[in-house]
Amino acid sequence: MKASFTLAAGVALAFSVLSLSSPASAQVADSLTIYNAQHEGLTKEWVKAFTEETGIAVTIRQGSDLEVANQIVQEGANSPADVFLTENSPAMVLVDGKGLFAPVDKATLDQVLPGFHPANGNWVGIAARSTVFVYDKTKLTGDKLPKSMLDLAKPEWKGRWTASPSGADFQAIVGALLQLKGEEATAAWLKGMKENATPIRGNSTAMKAVNAGQFEGALIYHYYYFGDVAKTGENTKNIGMHYFKNQDPGAFVSISGGGILASSKHKEQAQTFLKWVTGKGGQKILRDGTAFEYAVGKGEASNKMLTPIADLQAPKVEPSTLNNAKVTDMMTAAGLL
Repeated sequence: MKASFTLAAGVALAFSVLSLSSPASAQVADSLTIYNAQHEGLTKEWVKAFTEETGIAVTIRQGSDLEVANQIVQEGANSPADVFLTENSPAMVLVDGKGLFAPVDKATLDQVLPGFHPANGNWVGIAARSTVFVYDKTKLTGDKLPKSMLDLAKPEWKGRWTASPSGADFQAIVGALLQLKGEEATAAWLKGMKENATPIRGNSTAMKAVNAGQFEGALIYHYYYFGDVAKTGENTKNIGMHYFKNQDPGAFVSISGGGILASSKHKEQAQTFLKWVTGKGGQKILRDGTAFEYAVGKGEASNKMLTPIADLQAPKVEPSTLNNAKVTDMMTAAGLL
């Protein structure tokens, strides 16, 4: 059973209601329920500022990407959710594939960068994160780094790197590889990963292990590094960041998504929320806050610590085709799940 994808019993009970931001006088018509799989702190910042500006009350129910997506699928037309927010787009694809999203207003789609929403317009990017290879600077220099993510499957990398294959973050990266290179190449890479990499649970844990000298490198997303640097830097003092660039699969930029449930009774307010998050208010929080995710609004700057998104040279990936079911099947067959 694929724990990362299959709905476990009692998921609904596992939700935690994190926040209720509303004026005491708010009416039911001016309220939203968000099923949130984005980072708790970031969504709380968005909700607080949004409610202060609009007066629309918001309740947040927190869970992980694919748990929440499966919860929505199970609830179907009876879901109490108005909005679904994710860290990675495969969870959005799962819900969209069941026909459970209402189209996002064109004005909202038009204010995000090209490629940061699916072609059908049923959900929209709200933030983004880049794949990176963090490495031990005391062991590796620039000329010794892998030129491509695909190099990590070569015999010379046996026992030298780590990743968190059970997480939605890593599975999104594999989903991009599958779209870009096809099933045969992806299966070969996963086989090489099984032979070469030591699995570890959690991207932060993987980064800490590299910093401690247990591995020479780890494949993660960029914001774990910047989040640590902004705090104490104790888990990054020995770490360098390698961006693969050159449209390599390892330069994949994953989209955090936002969608409106077709069953929502507050669609107008939900549309207002997504327009706000992707507009100046929500993107300013990405720029000035400590989430260290990329802004996706047109003309909106990301945090100044980050490599500009245009310089990442990311491959073009159609987000609506990231097939998590196929990915988990292939990773299970490779012995990684």
